[in-house]
Amino acid sequence: MLDRSLRRALEAPLAAAARILDRPGITPDGLTLTGLGLGIASAALAAVQWWGWALALWLVSRVIDGLDGALARRRRADGRGTDSEAGGFLDITADFVVYGAGVLGVAIGATAGFDAAWWPFLVVLLAYYVNGAAFLAFSSIAERTGRRIDDGRSLSFLGRIAEGTETIVVHALWLLLPFWAEPIALVWAIVVAISAVQRVVAGYRALR
Repeated sequence: MLDRSLRRALEAPLAAAARILDRPGITPDGLTLTGLGLGIASAALAAVQWWGWALALWLVSRVIDGLDGALARRRRADGRGTDSEAGGFLDITADFVVYGAGVLGVAIGATAGFDAAWWPFLVVLLAYYVNGAAFLAFSSIAERTGRRIDDGRSLSFLGRIAEGTETIVVHALWLLLPFWAEPIALVWAIVVAISAVQRVVAGYRALR
């Protein structure tokens, strides 16, 4: 829901940061992998209840995740790079791994430290699965049938109430308020489930 507005607001700061990072040896794919590693490390720290460090690594990993695309666009603009389908594939795969690992890490830490129930986190993962299946399937079919949604991203993304921005915020809330992780997970599961239904319906209608 907030991705489009946030991307516009962050376009100039990300471009400035990409200009600083535009050095030999730094690549968009390298930034993607760095964000992936930090995201997994954040999940591991959450699992052992090092909440503050987990939060710090989570936020840094998401900032780096935003910089890979900015650097790629900068290099394409001045002829030093090309459209990289491989980079887009790597980026979305890394996002799915980090989001799933984040849910698992918080679930382990919260159930051990605050006697939280497992099932709300499992529902979140199910909702993530349906969302991912819906928009990835739509992107593939839309590309093949000439119905691509071009908003600057590698995939045709069906935006709804739960997008990347909301996911980053909720995962940060889990790490900031781990004693409320279970009710946050329950509310988030409902929101993501509604978003999943919206994407299935919107994707079906768009492809008819």
